[in-house]
Formats: sequence, structure tokens, C-alpha cells
Amino acid sequence: MAMHSISYQDARPRMQAGDVIAFGGKGNFSEIIKMATRAEVSHVGAVLQTQVRDGSGERFFNQVIESTTLHGFSGVQVSRFSDRLTYEGEIWWLPLRSDVRRNRFDQGAFYDFLFNQAKKRKPYDMPQAIGSALDALDKLPFGIEGPTYNREDFSKFFCSELVAAGLEAAGSVGRVNASEVTPIDLCRWSVYESDYYMLKGDPEKSISRHNTLDPSLWNV
Repeated sequence: MAMHSISYQDARPRMQAGDVIAFGGKGNFSEIIKMATRAEVSHVGAVLQTQVRDGSGERFFNQVIESTTLHGFSGVQVSRFSDRLTYEGEIWWLPLRSDVRRNRFDQGAFYDFLFNQAKKRKPYDMPQAIGSALDALDKLPFGIEGPTYNREDFSKFFCSELVAAGLEAAGSVGRVNASEVTPIDLCRWSVYESDYYMLKGDPEKSISRHNTLDPSLWNV
């Protein structure tokens, strides 16, 4: 497994729906998430769809879906990925593994589930975002759920919950509690190609344990 630096211009035609985009932000909340999860990743989104702009197929743009704060709205929204390159911090591209895409990725179901969340303008879920990052009190003695354990709830979404739920809807992973998946958790799921790519940021920063954990560990 290796990280490579690549320009968005070179990555753009290779991106496909279901690929994950990871961000390492510089803001206060991003730093809290990184500190709580002991990782460089603070936010994630997913490539939703590639739009062809003319008949030649040579000019197109990639859409990214995420739950974040943009343009005065905090919640699920779709934007052109090229517009997100102004993000202050690191940006990585994690391509979905070819056999996962071929054998267990229903692109229509993926698109329908995620686009419907954007259409409904589901708001950002700050309490669950914090709860997912604070795992120490998830389980108490005698099997009791602790105060930081998130029951799955899709009335609102934080970033990695949204993408995890989309991959589950597509059939790429089995049953998971998406509300307990942090940004770094998602990047560690073993559903990606071995190589991943830094599009922007400090090349000394990488995604620890990328592509090493079975998503079924989140079936709780």
C-alpha cells in the first residue's frame, strides 16, 4: 500500500462514483476530530457521479457529495469537486477497489440513496459526529450502551455516516452501524485499491492503516 501525489487534472478522468475523498482540515473542529481519532483525516465525501459536458466525452466534471457547511447551509449537499480544491488542508482520493466495484457496487442504489439525502437537505448531525469520535464510553459493563454510543439515525448526517450509509446501500459492505463510523474509520475499510492519492497538502501526511480493516467490525 502506498500514497502517491497526483494533480487533480490527472486524477479527474480516473475518478468514479463510489470513490472516497478524504480531507484533513485546519479549522478548530477539524483539529478536534483529528485529535480524538488520532489521525490526519477530519472529513470525508464521496464521488457521486461524473457528468459529461459534450459529445466528445473529453470535457466533464465530477460531483462530490458530503455533509458539511458550504454556502450558508450545514448538511448534505452536492458540488463540483473542482470547487472543493480551495479547501484549506489535505485532500486525498481513495479509489474503490475494482473487484468491489465489479461484484458488489450498485451504482444506481448508491446514487439514489445519497442524492435523496441531498434533495431532502438533511442537516449536519454535530452530536453524533462528536459521539462517533469518542469511543471510550461506547460500552459499559454488563453490555450497557454508554453515553457516546450512537444508535443509527438517518434523520441528520455527519460526513462519514453519510458515505458509510451510501456504500451500504450500494451493497459494497454488509450491515454496518453507519452512525458509529468516523472519517478515519471509513478510510481504513478494506474496500479500496492498495494505492491512494494525495491531491493537495503536505506530502508528509498520510492516512494511517489505510485499507486494512473489515467493515463488518462496525456491524454493532
